[in-house]
Amino acid sequence: MKFSEQWLRGWVSPQVSRDELVARLSMAGLEVDSVTPAAGVFSGVVVGEVVSTEQHPDADKLRVCQVSNGSETFQVVCGAPNVRPGLKIPFAMIGAELPGDFKIKKAKLRGVESNGMLCSQAELHVGEGNDGLMELPADAPVGKDFRAYLELDDASIEVDLTPNRGDCLSVAGLAREVGALYDATVTRPQVAVVPAVHDEVRSVDVLAPAACPRYLGRVIRNVDLSRPTPLWMVERLRRSEVRSIDAAVDITNYVMLELGQPLHAFDLAEINGGIRVRMAEEGEKLVLLDGQEVSLRADTLVIADHQRALAIAGVMGGEHSGVNTATTRDIFLESAFFDQIAVAGKARSYGLHTDASHRYERGVDWQLAREAMERATGLLLEITGGEAGPVIETVSEQHLPSIAPVTLRADRIEQMLGMKMDATEVERLLTGLGLKVAADSAGQWRVEVPSHRFDISLEVDLIEELARLYGYNRLPVRYPQARLAPQARAEAQGDLPALRRLLVARGYQEAITYSFIDQKWFELFNPGVEPLLLANPISADMAAMRSSLWPGLVKALQHNLNRQQDRVRLFESGLRFVGQLEGLKQEPMLAGVICGSRLPEGWAQGRDAVDFFDVKADVEAVLGFAGALDDFRFVPGKHPALHPGQTARIERDGREVGYIGALHPELSKTLGLDRPVFVFELVLADVAQGRLPKFHELSRFPEVRRDLALLADREVAATAVMDVIRENAGEWLTDLRLFDVYQGKGIDPHRKSLAVGLTWQHPSRTLTDDEVNASTQQILTSLEERLNATLRK
Repeated sequence: MKFSEQWLRGWVSPQVSRDELVARLSMAGLEVDSVTPAAGVFSGVVVGEVVSTEQHPDADKLRVCQVSNGSETFQVVCGAPNVRPGLKIPFAMIGAELPGDFKIKKAKLRGVESNGMLCSQAELHVGEGNDGLMELPADAPVGKDFRAYLELDDASIEVDLTPNRGDCLSVAGLAREVGALYDATVTRPQVAVVPAVHDEVRSVDVLAPAACPRYLGRVIRNVDLSRPTPLWMVERLRRSEVRSIDAAVDITNYVMLELGQPLHAFDLAEINGGIRVRMAEEGEKLVLLDGQEVSLRADTLVIADHQRALAIAGVMGGEHSGVNTATTRDIFLESAFFDQIAVAGKARSYGLHTDASHRYERGVDWQLAREAMERATGLLLEITGGEAGPVIETVSEQHLPSIAPVTLRADRIEQMLGMKMDATEVERLLTGLGLKVAADSAGQWRVEVPSHRFDISLEVDLIEELARLYGYNRLPVRYPQARLAPQARAEAQGDLPALRRLLVARGYQEAITYSFIDQKWFELFNPGVEPLLLANPISADMAAMRSSLWPGLVKALQHNLNRQQDRVRLFESGLRFVGQLEGLKQEPMLAGVICGSRLPEGWAQGRDAVDFFDVKADVEAVLGFAGALDDFRFVPGKHPALHPGQTARIERDGREVGYIGALHPELSKTLGLDRPVFVFELVLADVAQGRLPKFHELSRFPEVRRDLALLADREVAATAVMDVIRENAGEWLTDLRLFDVYQGKGIDPHRKSLAVGLTWQHPSRTLTDDEVNASTQQILTSLEERLNATLRK
């Protein structure tokens, strides 16, 4: 936002210098990017009047002019094409100094004496016009100092606003901020209601009320757009970097800069029937004011008549319906509120960026449209003449925004700002921004937020406003203080940092991937499951919330394999998102992926590839970290992303807590993975919950070991065999190990051999062979009865 300092001081003028004002605005969060003088450095230039002109005797393109400064007449030779008697212009007299250290002296041009210089805009750095003299209004006072006449001891201040401060994209908004900063009175121009002098209207049908909750229109007849825009308005527009075009366009731009409400003027003769605010038809054509033809999309809101589109709502008007100085006699003036979401990104999608779209995308006061309509109408009638008709307004109340009152607490202010703020100071600062503040109880306020501050909805927003207005540099420097007593720590609870260190020690590297993934990847890992989709994703490949950490890890694995990293071990801890917004479950998980060789390359080890049991060993290390490995069971399972024969479901007390296995061959083929990939995923809460270790007195008596080779059906899980052994081995069993599994020659093809080692030890005596043999027999009997497992002979 670029604005004239003098224009701002016409609204509010604190008794501070320009430098102090600029510094205070920046400290209040309205960062000033630049301060540019309104004109070049010059002196000795007055308002002059061309009394007469005659042809130069020796040059076809030069004129010999008699120029008055109000008291004397001077002969000046001029080559400007628009010089003529009666014209008032900037006149640089003898001794004047122009920008660039150019001094005016007496001179002769082709033998004719010239006493001064008639100036263009570019020569004085008050504009870009260089094709002729700068023409001044007929009522310009001859002889008055030109700088004083145009109030050129001014500066254009450019403020770089954050996207949430759309309320400051106007002089009114900036004046409100300055008034609050300095506790100064803001003088707002009185906007009178313009009475209708005719009853001509055009029907307005809003067919998309959610996108356009409020639309106002007005017919103004018999305007004379050949009348020039007043120089004061042209100058204010120029100092805001807005080019003057014609009176109608200049006035709509001026009101937009002044109040913050974009407006548009249509040529009434080009409107067929009435106005229809609707969504565009797919492929509908529109030639814009800049001459560009666009093919509209169905998600674009347009202003149309009963035959065709007239404008892209909130962005730019169409060429055929725009006002024209030569032909336009009647106009239809539009002032509307368009929903911020409905217009967001539309200008950019068509390769456009306009002042109107810049404001609508950041938010416009939804109560401002009528005041802006009356302000623009009054200026139009004053400058171009004409007759105003009644205002047509269409409002959809249920689609207009609303802001709930916010409760502000004094203790919360002190907590966040590190200081107590006086109640009267709180109320003064917030009231200065246009907020209505009422004390509800001791140390608490109920704050009603006005429509222009659509960025305030929380208590912290109000506290931020207090900090800005009070001054960040005035806030006290406080060091944080806390009474830090030792916290009790559950010894049976494992912590995530320690689990991370464990996996790093086993050769893994931690990865951090996005919580949102490509919808196609979601379906690959979770076919048939409806993903939770983002309403406004960063990009198309980040549109779905992950229900597993595997997609991100496998994508990271792909990235590494594609860069010649043949041995990859990655893990990640993070949230997975299961279900839809209603009943959404966010669960912390720990997951990993491995592929490549079992051991790093070296002369002392082979190049065997990892298999299921490598990743199982890593998972068991994690599960046993908190001392509760025996609580977990690996049981055959099925998962759509995993290999049917190499998948295990991990259970704890009969409850599923994770999966482990190899990626499904079809999935690996789809992802372009040419080697086995193994993954695991665990519910972090169950992994971290362990058992408190207990001390058992060491026995001084010898152990007794028996090794059993058992034959069992191939479908029988080794864990089932181990469970039966534990149940029947008696209380003195101290160790049970599975040390061999065999299938092949010499064994029934439907059976398998399991070799287990059992160790007994009594705490107070030596066990006898009869006791051990009895336990062994009990084990064999139970295995045969329950699992059809027998001793191998």
